[in-house]
Amino acid sequence: MSTPAEKRSPTPITPNMLRKWRLPGPGNKYERGSVLVLGGARRTPGAAMLAGISALRVGAGRLTLAVSEAVAVQLAVAVPEAGVVGLPEVGNGSVRWPGTDALSEELDAADVVLIGPGLDSPNETRALLKRFLAEYQPGGSTCLVLDAYALGVLPDLGEDLQPWGGRVILTPNSTEASYLLGRETGDPVMDAVEIARKYGAVVASRGVVAEGDGAAAESEGPWELTTGYGGLGTSGSGDVLAGAVAGLRARGTTEAQAACWGSHLHASAGDRLASRKGSVGYLARELADELPPLMMELGT
Repeated sequence: MSTPAEKRSPTPITPNMLRKWRLPGPGNKYERGSVLVLGGARRTPGAAMLAGISALRVGAGRLTLAVSEAVAVQLAVAVPEAGVVGLPEVGNGSVRWPGTDALSEELDAADVVLIGPGLDSPNETRALLKRFLAEYQPGGSTCLVLDAYALGVLPDLGEDLQPWGGRVILTPNSTEASYLLGRETGDPVMDAVEIARKYGAVVASRGVVAEGDGAAAESEGPWELTTGYGGLGTSGSGDVLAGAVAGLRARGTTEAQAACWGSHLHASAGDRLASRKGSVGYLARELADELPPLMMELGT
């Protein structure tokens, strides 16, 4: 008889474990999937850029950034590898949902939709996410990754996730985890398991990865990192994590595999930078550059 997730000791995420849990092969850009990042308000376009670059660094084949129309051209120049779509704004520069027609081509092509990096208004984010979940019917194996403000408003919209059928990944930090739980955070493992079950999602939070109730009985989760102790609590770090998870999922992994690999790579990148630059003071943008060599060391 399998042990309930809350009774299990977490499986350590180690390099040897990941070498046995291999990623899909490199393939061409179409075989490695497409990521659509929906975020990037006028004041915070860098978050969407960090997430998008991280998705490409872990091997996603194609990237589209859907951001505030005021910064779309600038991001198109800053990230020439990406397609960029301008989203309508409200008066303060926060983005609003343009409707599925405006993003129909990008949504049809996306293997992963990442919502949250660079959204800066709780009210606009709630309205955007609610309309997205109501209007867009996911097809095939499309996955939804939620981060940042999209997590903060999710408690109001949890039932709207049901059409995604468990194809959801959440990447909350400690503050966002408390919003999702409706209480102060406690034990990271128990909290991640509770969030996963509450929202029927895979959760990567505070060094723990957990699956929701739809997980297979033979699942080895929850999982827990064995690395990553220096300087990751810096602006933009969570965007890098969310982008890496989205990029890995676009390549054809499962949600749990993307979360475990992405969490390990993100944490290991922080360790590498800490060893060279000091335990604090390195920049989130530098994390993404560490991801490809780390993947190569793991044989993928």
